[in-house]
Amino acid sequence: MRKDKLYESLTKKTGGILSLNLIASDKLKAICKLLKTSVSYYDWVGFYFVDKEKPSQLVLGSFEGEQTEHVRIPFGKGICGQAASLKKTVIVQDVSKEHNYLSCSTEVKSEIVIPIFCDKRIVGELDIDSHTVSAFTASDEAFLENIAKMVSGLLADCISA
Repeated sequence: MRKDKLYESLTKKTGGILSLNLIASDKLKAICKLLKTSVSYYDWVGFYFVDKEKPSQLVLGSFEGEQTEHVRIPFGKGICGQAASLKKTVIVQDVSKEHNYLSCSTEVKSEIVIPIFCDKRIVGELDIDSHTVSAFTASDEAFLENIAKMVSGLLADCISA
């Protein structure tokens, strides 16, 4: 299947998941599983949330893939922390060349992190790791930013003050 058709299908399926009568964490888990199983080079897919108690830290939420020791990440630290500080998508095509990388696995070669916003404030992130160098394209970025927008209302409901 062509990438644009795949992303169109996954966007519709994400919308379907979001409309289900499930708790937010189950919806996010289902989205993680959908993305990981549908895109061959999405080897780890997870959501981080801005911690309400410590708003300069991210806390790991739902994910699909290997366990990670990085369940709390300060803003500025690693790719996730950079994306949170910069408030923009960060793509690293070769993590071995990144000085501020938090290694989750020696198999991870590239990473994309998409901030999730509510009322122009960051409330979370969608983080995807790949075992392939230079895995992420502009079409991945556009697709995943759209998924982040779709999820934003759900996250805002979960964590808004």
